[in-house]
Amino acid sequence: MTTDWTTETKGTGEYAKVNGINLYYETHGAGRPLILLHGGLGSGEMFGPVLALLAQGHQVIAPDMQGHGRTADIDRPIDVRLIADDIAALIDHLGLKEPDVVGASLGGGVALHTAAKYPDKVRRLVAVSANIRPDAIYPEMRAQQRQVSAAAAEFMKDTPMYQLYQRVAPRPEDFPRLLDKIGESMAKDFDYSEEVRGLQVPTLIVAADADMAPPSHYVEMFKLLGGGLHDGGWMGEGRPSGGHALAILPGLTHYNIFSSPLFAAVTLDFLQEQPA
Repeated sequence: MTTDWTTETKGTGEYAKVNGINLYYETHGAGRPLILLHGGLGSGEMFGPVLALLAQGHQVIAPDMQGHGRTADIDRPIDVRLIADDIAALIDHLGLKEPDVVGASLGGGVALHTAAKYPDKVRRLVAVSANIRPDAIYPEMRAQQRQVSAAAAEFMKDTPMYQLYQRVAPRPEDFPRLLDKIGESMAKDFDYSEEVRGLQVPTLIVAADADMAPPSHYVEMFKLLGGGLHDGGWMGEGRPSGGHALAILPGLTHYNIFSSPLFAAVTLDFLQEQPA
């Protein structure tokens, strides 16, 4: 894997005590607040070089979610709905007024649930490579997910996930525990269709053209938001009434979309538009 999971963009790191967790977050840049949520087994650093792009005109707040990066684990499952509560509490802790929330993979699921449960706290949502049903994921990937457990820790020592964790985690020996919790989380059945259908904030669905699920899954999510059902019209009158949008990014995968300038470009373009 050649993904660059480090960044030269240095932010200000602090901890917030929220929901019984000592949540680490970094702040980059200044401007409209943007909460940036990393994927599973990563940290805020996985956004690598695009952090500098996103921080041009935004105050980017990049938390390390439960058990990831510099945030130690607590006695609680890793669940996107629980972590969404942490993010909502962080918004309150920092006194942010309707930040934009952007997340990739696991972070995309957390971002989606934050916006769904706390629409008054979020201005716009960007959900990247977030799947709303496990059966949408390719069968061979589901088979790999079932192998994620503490027993896999030894085989992951050459991966950027392991190396990043060893470098920054407060308890580096907890990596097998994190694998167990991530594996348990991925093994559960779920269907977040109703959460997507009920989103009240303008939402951009983003995916790679060679993602963990086929492009049709992300089109399905867009349809739940009223997109892809009509011709858009000369004046855009046929677009979804909620200001929602879809972007399938070419030449990317689930494992590098979050550090791509294309991801940064479509995100910034969507966030610059006026609220619907």
